[in-house]
Amino acid sequence: MAVPIAVLDCDLLLYGRGHRTLDRFKLEDVTDEYLVSTYGFPRQFICYLVDLLGATLSRPTQRSRAISPETQILAALGFYTSGSFQTRMGDAIGISQASMSRCVANVTEALVERASQFIHFPKDEATVQSLKDDFYGLAGMPGVLGVVDCTHVAIKAPNAEDLSYVNRKGLHSLNCLMVCDSRGALLSAETHWPGSLPDCTVLEQAALTSQFETELHKDGWLLGDSSFLLRTWLMTPLHIPETPAEYRYNMAHSATLNVIERTLRAIRARFRCLDGSKGTLQYSPEKSSHIILACCVLHNISLQHGLDVWSAPATGHMEQSEEEYEQMESVDSEACRVRQELLLTHFS
Repeated sequence: MAVPIAVLDCDLLLYGRGHRTLDRFKLEDVTDEYLVSTYGFPRQFICYLVDLLGATLSRPTQRSRAISPETQILAALGFYTSGSFQTRMGDAIGISQASMSRCVANVTEALVERASQFIHFPKDEATVQSLKDDFYGLAGMPGVLGVVDCTHVAIKAPNAEDLSYVNRKGLHSLNCLMVCDSRGALLSAETHWPGSLPDCTVLEQAALTSQFETELHKDGWLLGDSSFLLRTWLMTPLHIPETPAEYRYNMAHSATLNVIERTLRAIRARFRCLDGSKGTLQYSPEKSSHIILACCVLHNISLQHGLDVWSAPATGHMEQSEEEYEQMESVDSEACRVRQELLLTHFS
């Protein structure tokens, strides 16, 4: 009898007292309606995440290895979509709030590891042309490869007070640079920039700029608002349009750029941890950046699964770009020539 007792004691030391209850929640025991209302996503989507992340979340080096990948994913989705570690949610899947926090960390890192798999610009010519065609169909703006904007996500003050994260409103935040296609799928997401940096500085230092100047600038461009400088690969609106062609250009530019604004609102509506309604992200800037990026990955996966990311009503208050819109006049004569040629060719 001593041997079985010893085995049970070892199991207790290895997995902890809650091990036998960690997997009491089963997807097949609840309805899709319950899953969507509690965790934000239907069963098929959750099962896909289990297949995608299961091997990573089962790694024996993780502290929460007694918790199944399915339960870890539910815990993380519950946090991303509600913005809080609710006791009732932990109780529903049989884990403590401390375990919920570890699950969020594990799933976040697993999603961040796969960010480049789901967030990227197309490479082949046919897909690039399709991207341009889709944008042209919105408002007649040719050559568009993506629309870009920045948005602020509030975070707690770093332990070592760092003024670089204090934005113009006196709040601590991360300034996130996003690019999306005409459907709202993210093509680029840089979520780590300190909130004190203005949008134009973020873009100046971003990997996106290097990417476009060395790889992607081939008969196409991004669209951005007046907080950015005009570049050969980034078309901005005219500050004071005077001719009919300039008015038509600005109207098409604004209508097309609206896609990124809608996308940012949709991300805020689906992932309440980012919208500020539950307070700031209570993590270091690095961990907060990873949570934002993980939500971006989930946003793109949801689009791939046919989920309507623009249907949810906007809620809360995720800080939008807070530039004082002084016109950013470009000193790049080649960029001015490219925009003028665009005006003459397509809007005159």
